[in-house]
Amino acid sequence: MTDKKAVILLSGGLDSATVLAMALAEGYACYTMSFDYGQRHRAELQAAERVARQLGAVEHKVVGIDLNGIGGSALTDDSIAVPEEPGEGIPVTYVPARNTLFLSLALGWAEVLGARDIFIGVNAVDYSGYPDCRPEFITAFERLANLATKAGVEGEGFRIRAPLQYLSKAQIIEAGLTRGVDFALTVSCYQADADGRACGRCDSCRLRAEGFRAAGVADPTRYV
Repeated sequence: MTDKKAVILLSGGLDSATVLAMALAEGYACYTMSFDYGQRHRAELQAAERVARQLGAVEHKVVGIDLNGIGGSALTDDSIAVPEEPGEGIPVTYVPARNTLFLSLALGWAEVLGARDIFIGVNAVDYSGYPDCRPEFITAFERLANLATKAGVEGEGFRIRAPLQYLSKAQIIEAGLTRGVDFALTVSCYQADADGRACGRCDSCRLRAEGFRAAGVADPTRYV
């Protein structure tokens, strides 16, 4: 077992699966973390467990957060419909504070484990315009991580790694395939059914399908 440890935020989708494979290829012992936050697409949690097992994570942890208690997103409030047509501005599938909370909990686990690298699958190219996916956010959170922790104060420091930041969806798919990701195990749909079958209409489904087409790769997604 390598002493080089990393915590990987693993949603169970295409992007985070590729990030896990990238971290493993760099020689990290990977500890994966998913969140049961009240999301309507809870099938992604089973997908995350499958991906962690298939790629060989050392440990996979699921942490509960009650984000549907505050609502404000189509992913956490059943009264808000998931849009099925492209729109303008930040979509209602944006979940307030989600990546801030996820990274904060990953930071806590990393400090406990003695890991100094945290990987997240945010992307600023083929994405839905979420403010907490931007490079500025990642840079700011890394500064916070090194101000707010014992490890940071004592000089060991943390790195927030976002290796997909400037890749297209097709490039992400290619990177995953070359590193052994089985995308048939993943779930990206915002309103996947209990069996993980995708709607084929939401923003996440459109980006995923377009990525496979652009990569010239057969789409293994199971649709309703």
